[in-house]
Amino acid sequence: MNRIVPLILAVALFMENMDSTVIATSLPAIAADIGTSPIALKLALTAYFVSLAIFIPISGWMADRFGSTQIFRAAIGVFIVGSICCAFSNSLETFVGSRFLQGIGGSMMTPIARLVLLRATPRNALVSAMAWLTVPGLIGPLTGPPVGGFLTTYLSWHWIFWINVPIGLVGIVLASRFLPPVEPRTPRPIDLTGFILTSIAFSGLIFGLSVISLPAIPTLAGYIAIGVGAIAMALYLLHARRTAYPLLDPKLFRNRYFRTATLGGVFFRIGVGAFPFLMPLMLQLTFGLTPFESGMTTFVSAFGAILSKFAAERLYARIGFPRMLTATALLGAVFLGVNGLFTPETPHLWLMFMLFVGGLSRSFFFTGINVFAFADIDEAEASQATAISAVVQQISVALGVAVAGGVLEIASRFHGGEPGLADFHLAWFVIAGLAALSALFYFRLPPDAGADVSGHRIKPPPNKTEPIG
Repeated sequence: MNRIVPLILAVALFMENMDSTVIATSLPAIAADIGTSPIALKLALTAYFVSLAIFIPISGWMADRFGSTQIFRAAIGVFIVGSICCAFSNSLETFVGSRFLQGIGGSMMTPIARLVLLRATPRNALVSAMAWLTVPGLIGPLTGPPVGGFLTTYLSWHWIFWINVPIGLVGIVLASRFLPPVEPRTPRPIDLTGFILTSIAFSGLIFGLSVISLPAIPTLAGYIAIGVGAIAMALYLLHARRTAYPLLDPKLFRNRYFRTATLGGVFFRIGVGAFPFLMPLMLQLTFGLTPFESGMTTFVSAFGAILSKFAAERLYARIGFPRMLTATALLGAVFLGVNGLFTPETPHLWLMFMLFVGGLSRSFFFTGINVFAFADIDEAEASQATAISAVVQQISVALGVAVAGGVLEIASRFHGGEPGLADFHLAWFVIAGLAALSALFYFRLPPDAGADVSGHRIKPPPNKTEPIG
């Protein structure tokens, strides 16, 4: 395997994952400059995730129709154009539209990056290669707030978008030079009805969950959007059963490994999705840290994610997917729950060490789950599988933020006023419990599940022969 391939894909995904959170600390400065309020500007955050929800489902068909490498380069180009438009925005409408355009590019990056890697990497090297894609997904949301705070404080908010331009251009050049050439394929017929229904379903769910967790408009609109999305999803499932080539084929869930990895991952991603939302708020509102201080504190989790890269392949080969995924899911959940024990009196170095170990365990889990999901997927189904996996991940993360925000809101209503430390502790315990449920999915797998990918070998039982004579 050409080891530069996962590195190129990782750089692009890091840019996307960081950008999805980088504007969080810059909202007040952007709002003041374009003449709107920070609360109204949260619609820009929602617009990005809605764009992802709409266009991720069609990414697999696009890759088969035009070639995965071609679409990956084009996606980076669209992301760059969207970043430039964001930097030039001078009103709420133009900024929201620019973020939506960015989301179109971002929607193609993650699923197609996995698709390129699946098609360019031998099965026995997939764990090592996928680890490079796990790292940006974990450290991107953690680096976004401190990077955004630094650039906004010492330069201007425009730089959080301008910085994407040189990174993206380098990514396009490297992708053109090193990624596999466009492969000839015969794509499935485009399912336009399915595209319309999935667009309404996924965007309704993402928009509704975002409005509930980050209310920029009345929360009633969020609940209505979730209802519309659920109805559209039910209609799509009926449609998919009656069409020969559905946009996202539910039959893929008949594959045990894919089903287990996808559904089990939902619970764990609820916890991980809540982390970038809960931790900075707790550190700022109850510990008294500044946004930059809280960002630098949580950033230590990224070092744990990076270190996991160097041991993931050997551990999965030694222990196997079932036991390793069960153990890391439980460990990740435990360290999410540990966050509910922190107080302002907790030694800061101890807090950072716990965040470091938590980041390490989560990275081990995601490296394995991102490979195990495709361990038994045919090459012809890879484009569909990566699209389904990507959209489920987005919904899971949005659900995590909504659950955490809902717990804070309900808990704070009992005493009135802003959420207190006890409210944050309760939220941590709730999401940790949900994350722990994912271990049940992997505990029930046979010990040799995915062994041809992980390289794990079950030792045969010793031969018991009867003594002679």
